Amino acid sequence: MNRSEKTDTVAALNATFNEAAVVVVTRNLGLTVAQSTDLRLKMRDAGAGYKVAKNRLAKIALNDTQYESLSDLLTGPTALATSGDPVAAAKVAVEFAKTNDKLEIVGGAMGSTVLDVEGVMALASLPSLDELRAKLIGLVQAPATKVVQVISAPAGQLARVFGAYAAKEAA
Repeated sequence: MNRSEKTDTVAALNATFNEAAVVVVTRNLGLTVAQSTDLRLKMRDAGAGYKVAKNRLAKIALNDTQYESLSDLLTGPTALATSGDPVAAAKVAVEFAKTNDKLEIVGGAMGSTVLDVEGVMALASLPSLDELRAKLIGLVQAPATKVVQVISAPAGQLARVFGAYAAKEAA
């Protein structure tokens, strides 16, 4: 890798760190190419990214970002999972690590808050942004549905009473 490629890599990583809501640091303990590709696809489907980068270049890219404190975690064969959704990258990384012992969660950060392994696992257990939006919409719609049911209940009762009288007179 020549100097210009390194500069481009550092600039791309720095832009990724500036846009990310969460960064999860993982340690690759011998993932095969197929497993790594599978993890990248799962990350992409969740709206996250997974990047293996040289630790020295990643540390340079972390400078002047809110994730500067992650540089201590970058030792050994590491990779970085990032996402704009605060939960997506952590959720996919933890789920993949449960089924594959060759991926280890080292830690991460959410903004300027550094997370240890337990913090990343706790973050992964939270519902995603889309799930929270769906719950919120459900909560907003529920009272409106109940209001309509309450308003229409007397009319329904009247219709049943009139129907009963009509059936009684017809008999």
